[in-house]
Amino acid sequence: MATPSRKTATPGPLASKRPLPRDPSSEVPSKRRSSASPAPPPPRPLQSSGPFVEGSIVRIAMENFLTYDICEVSPGPHLNMIIGANGTGKSSIVCAICLGLAGKPAFMGRADKVGFFVKRGCSKGMVEIELFKISGNLVITREIDVAKNQSFWFINKKSTTQKIVEEQVAALNIQVGNLCQFLPQDKVGEFAKLSKIELLEATEKSIGPPEMHRYHCELKNFREKEKQLETSCKEKTEYLEKMIQRNERYKQDVERFYERKRHLDLIEMLEAKRPWVEYENVRQEYEEVKLARDRVKEEVRKLKEGQIPMTHRIEEIEKQRHNLEARIKEKATDIKETSQKCKQKQDVVERKDKHIEELQQALAVKQNEEHDRQRRISNTRKMIEDLQNELKNTENCENLQPQIDAITSDLRQIQDEKALCEGEIIDMRREKETLEKEKKNVEEHIVRFDNLMNQKEDKLRQRYRDTYDAVLWLRNNRDKFKQRVCEPIMLTINMKDNKNAKYVENHISSNDLRAFVFESQEDMEVFLKEVRDNKKLRVNAVMAPEHSCADKAPSVSLNELKQYGFFSYLRELFDAPNPVMSYLCYQYHIHEVPVGTERTRERIERVIQETQLKQFYTAEEKYVVKTSFYSNKHITVNTSLKVAQFLTVTVDLEQRRHLEEQLKEINRKLQAVESGLIALREKNKHLEHRDNELRQKKKELLERKTKKRQLEQKISSKLGSLKLMEQDTCNLEEEERKASTKIKEINVQKAKLVTELTNLIKICTSLHIQKVNLILQNTTVISEKNKLESDYMAASSQLRLTEQHFIELDENRQRLLQKCKELMKRARQVCNLGAEQTVPQEYQTQVPTIPNGHNSSPPMAFQDLPNTLDEIDALLTEERSRASCFTGLNPTVVEEYTKREEEIEQLTEELKIKKVELDKYRESISQVKERWLNPLKELVEKINEKFSNFFSSMQCAGEVDLHTENEEDYDKYGIRIRVKFRSSTQLHELTPHHQSGGERSVSTMLYLMALQELNRCPFRVVDEINQGMDPINERRVFEMVVNTACKENTSQYFFITPKQILYGIASSVNYPTVYQTPWPISQTSLLHTFQPTGLSQCLTIEAA
Repeated sequence: MATPSRKTATPGPLASKRPLPRDPSSEVPSKRRSSASPAPPPPRPLQSSGPFVEGSIVRIAMENFLTYDICEVSPGPHLNMIIGANGTGKSSIVCAICLGLAGKPAFMGRADKVGFFVKRGCSKGMVEIELFKISGNLVITREIDVAKNQSFWFINKKSTTQKIVEEQVAALNIQVGNLCQFLPQDKVGEFAKLSKIELLEATEKSIGPPEMHRYHCELKNFREKEKQLETSCKEKTEYLEKMIQRNERYKQDVERFYERKRHLDLIEMLEAKRPWVEYENVRQEYEEVKLARDRVKEEVRKLKEGQIPMTHRIEEIEKQRHNLEARIKEKATDIKETSQKCKQKQDVVERKDKHIEELQQALAVKQNEEHDRQRRISNTRKMIEDLQNELKNTENCENLQPQIDAITSDLRQIQDEKALCEGEIIDMRREKETLEKEKKNVEEHIVRFDNLMNQKEDKLRQRYRDTYDAVLWLRNNRDKFKQRVCEPIMLTINMKDNKNAKYVENHISSNDLRAFVFESQEDMEVFLKEVRDNKKLRVNAVMAPEHSCADKAPSVSLNELKQYGFFSYLRELFDAPNPVMSYLCYQYHIHEVPVGTERTRERIERVIQETQLKQFYTAEEKYVVKTSFYSNKHITVNTSLKVAQFLTVTVDLEQRRHLEEQLKEINRKLQAVESGLIALREKNKHLEHRDNELRQKKKELLERKTKKRQLEQKISSKLGSLKLMEQDTCNLEEEERKASTKIKEINVQKAKLVTELTNLIKICTSLHIQKVNLILQNTTVISEKNKLESDYMAASSQLRLTEQHFIELDENRQRLLQKCKELMKRARQVCNLGAEQTVPQEYQTQVPTIPNGHNSSPPMAFQDLPNTLDEIDALLTEERSRASCFTGLNPTVVEEYTKREEEIEQLTEELKIKKVELDKYRESISQVKERWLNPLKELVEKINEKFSNFFSSMQCAGEVDLHTENEEDYDKYGIRIRVKFRSSTQLHELTPHHQSGGERSVSTMLYLMALQELNRCPFRVVDEINQGMDPINERRVFEMVVNTACKENTSQYFFITPKQILYGIASSVNYPTVYQTPWPISQTSLLHTFQPTGLSQCLTIEAA
């Protein structure tokens, strides 16, 4: 905001007219200059007609705080109004009061760190608050260090801690965190958002006696403990009843326990007798197994004696078999050798047969060659005769040479034309290659431009995916629209210099940057129906003006603005389609917004005063100049420019259009070259065809010319070949005689070999017969051996089975013997008898002998019980079933029953103590409730009376009541405000949503005024609460504020507003005005002091 950084406030006509020292190097009061230029003493508090309340603010001093260099304000004891245009520093005084009285920075809603409240560019700041006290004023100083974000506290110029400051402030009943006492500008809307419970707590703290809020907290704590005691008593009572009921049930269980014990004793006796019965049964089984084992042992001995002769016979047969197998192997070897000799003889015979066959084939070949020679001689003679006849008929060819010369001349001419045509084809091919290279380069340049465009589309896709999807849909469905549809503005805008993108992005809203631009309303409706309704995409669309504004001239020529450092209007910084440019000129006046440099920033005051520009840009800031509705003064707002995000990618559309035109020209030239190549190829093809025809004709003439000579040469060649064939003769009869002689010699050798082969075959046959006889003998021996081995195996199997049976019986005997010992041992253990201890005579029935030599002695007590295992098991099962019917019982049931009886007595005593304690808490609650609730109801009734009177004076209705859903829930008590601004409606509770902003402001203000006369706090601050009020309500509320705040014995009141609502209050009121200009600055501080009917002071700060 282009407002001067120094403001000075003077409290009234009695204040000194001296200027405060302006020393840029001074940062806090404790570090001002020494005696060379001493700082003047602080001014005395303003003397008011009414007395100050204990804790009222007498003086506020600020140094390097927000917009102030040095400022000191001395408010009066009653109503203090601070009036000034927006941005002149009214709320800075409110911030100073809050922070100077140990308030939290976050409560102001501006910043969460105290260092942000120091003036920009300064390292330290100071706030000093002087509070009225009868015993002596209290001066609280807060020095703020920006670098460390720390505060240093002083009370009456002595260093102290924040905690001590908070205690001193609280002792004066100052609560800067209570919206009922301190309502800063940024918290006005939050007052209506206070819940009924929060409003009651704030009201108690603000106007109630100090003990009221304490009683309320005690009630909530007592009620919480009462709930805990009620819950504890209820749980203990329920638990006690359950314990009594359970013990009643356990009484029957105890009786059942003793009955079950009788069954268990009988089971114990049966289980004690059972081992003795088991022992006797096992002992008898042992005797039987021992006799069976001895019988099997004798049988094994007899089987072993019967196997000895059979073993000797098997050994003899095995020796005989080995001899026969050795002789069989010898015969096999002889047969193999004889067979090998037979095979060798047979191979020699086969070779002789093959030799005879070769001789016969050689003779057949010579016979075929002789027949073929005779046939070729006959064919050659016939061919010579035909050539001689053709030679006689051949004409004279001397007259063909002129025709051949003419054809040769035509061929030479055609060759020249072909060479010329091929040269032109080569030139055109080179030209085509050159054009194709140029086309490729141009296309690569266009692709690079498209890649830059794709970068913009990628940014759109990453940030606004729905808009990107809509762009893809538009590109595929442009045929659905009657007129031109432009893609989102961020895609169609092309910056001439991407350094200037930040101006355009800061000027055009992000919603419009991603908006589609339409020339037709019908097209826009079709687009939105398809994209928004059907595809559920969140997109923006705008209409271009019916009459284009793209070429609209600016109201001020750029040449006139260049003296201030402006170099261009926004419209000239980029290119865009005509509908987009027209919309931006119409909506954002880009043709009227100039862009400047740092030079513009240096001359900013001249620009604002001389150019009448509404908006303009410097190198790094945007300026908006407005005129105050109240004072017709210029208000300038400057903001830093954000970094460009979407328009930094620059595509030179003019160069791209030039490249597209160049590409079209290259394609046209390529088509022309291609057409020329096709024509030349056709011409070359025609010349080639004509050349082939002439060559064929010349060839035919040459062949006719050379035919006679060729015929003579052929006849001579054929006669030579015939002579050679006649000389190459062969004597077939001689060759046949030689072949027959050789075949006879081979057949004689072959007969001799066949005789030798026959003798060898006979020998081999005899050896085979001998081998077969030996194999038969060996088979008989093996058969006999197998029969003996089978008998032996059967006997061995019987022996093994018998031996296995013997082993099993012996193992069973050992097992039974061991089991007898174990059963005896267990039986004695069951009867508690030692290994050597004898059973008393009165328990003995018999004394059997056991295998280990010990005596068994079942007790006499067992004789009444069954003597068999089945009977014992049956009786055991019956008794166990009866005992199992008594489920859920155990040996400790009686002990638990007794223990539970004791616990019931103890629990009954504890319950009595808890009930006594609960009665005491209820009595305390009743006493505290009476001390808290009755005064609270009286207080709320007073607030309601004043609140209703205020609303009635405005022809409206309002009431305040104490609201709770349950009288015993003290943490749910709250103050409910209900208002009615129209006679046709009912009273409605004040909420952030039901009433309008002005109605909430009026209700809030009247509630605070209702608290004013009841208030025990020393001062109240209300900042710009009248912003949403209409003029009538604003005037009525202000009159009530004046009448209420200016009564005797009321607390101090600070009312901050930007509106000039003072004028015209009453004609009899005196309005003395003091104009003060402490030092030459570009702003005049107008300081008005009004004192109508107790109105202490009004500080007006206006921007020139």
